[in-house]
Amino acid sequence: MAKLRESFPHDPPSKAPSVRNVTSWLTRHPDRLTDDQTQQLKAILVRCPALDRTAHHVRAFAELMNNRQGKYLDQWITRVKADDLPALHTFVTSLGQDLDAVVAGLTLKWSSGAVEGQNNKIKMLKRQMFGRANFDLLRKRVLLSAPSRS
Repeated sequence: MAKLRESFPHDPPSKAPSVRNVTSWLTRHPDRLTDDQTQQLKAILVRCPALDRTAHHVRAFAELMNNRQGKYLDQWITRVKADDLPALHTFVTSLGQDLDAVVAGLTLKWSSGAVEGQNNKIKMLKRQMFGRANFDLLRKRVLLSAPSRS
């Protein structure tokens, strides 16, 4: 038996990547994937043509965002609607509800990111204190967490 084991080494089957991993690979820039991740992603996309088309649309939308090319959003929406991908159709429908704001967000250089960051920080503080204190203590924590200006 030992001779057979040596001549036919048993490699355990590789664990299938999680949905979170695949999603991360799809949304990450291809240059930032390791060789192993790139190979796994290619194998998955070959086995699932719908996911391959979804990945193509996701990367195209990422390019619109990164390069601030909101003027091409209508073309992207048309291409997505022509494809049979219900999840992306839902996304496109939600974009269409306030298309002017989305185009402005993808085009203009101004961003509300700093304000949103402050909102998230205050919400986190509020959640940490839920049921433990009143508004006065929350106010003090918010003021003390603000960066000091010397």
